[in-house]
Amino acid sequence: MAKSMSLLWGAGSPPCWRVMITLEEKRLQGYKRKLLSFQKGEHKSQEVLELNPRGQLPAFRHGDVVVNESTAACLYLENRFQSQGNRLIPDSPAEQALVFQRMMEGLTLTDRLNSVIYYDLLVPEEERHDSTLKRSKETLSTELQLWEGYLQNVWSISNHTPVSLRLTASALFPMWSFIQTLSAGRFPKLAKYYSLLKERPSIKASWPPQWMSSRQGYGVLKDL
Repeated sequence: MAKSMSLLWGAGSPPCWRVMITLEEKRLQGYKRKLLSFQKGEHKSQEVLELNPRGQLPAFRHGDVVVNESTAACLYLENRFQSQGNRLIPDSPAEQALVFQRMMEGLTLTDRLNSVIYYDLLVPEEERHDSTLKRSKETLSTELQLWEGYLQNVWSISNHTPVSLRLTASALFPMWSFIQTLSAGRFPKLAKYYSLLKERPSIKASWPPQWMSSRQGYGVLKDL
């Protein structure tokens, strides 16, 4: 099955990593994958554009099915291969609702994190204002405190993550890795969550090379 799959990805990309974690969870090793360079602009190559006209990574194909949004790819893989590997979505409707809720909230977290660490990249120099960046930092800090509350009762994850947590863990761990590395442990519940999840086999097996080797632009998180 995995031989009919291909993934174009870039190191340092949380969306790419979440798809790779999910593929490991579903025991779909052996898929074709190609590492592309963001620095060289390879994500805008014709090879990528043929699969993803937005010129973004990941670009994932399974046979004739193309899924480029990483969260959608995670959901697709679980739905398509429910009986293979680890179950990632629980049977309980209430637990399913919570999984989907947290995954969608993870997109909000991503937007708020990106608005801070990529502020200089996204906003032209003549349009930058300290007050705008300050508000974005405050919004991000409030968001992280919200997640601290969600994790008030940190469970034992390691190699025995309950089904109700597995897809959420796959989808959100790359963002937790960013936050934990850059926030110097200022969010203890997130730090504990990160330390438990990073030992999961799927995460260790898919850990990207040179993860966060460049910290350019990340210094703005130091005063959160």
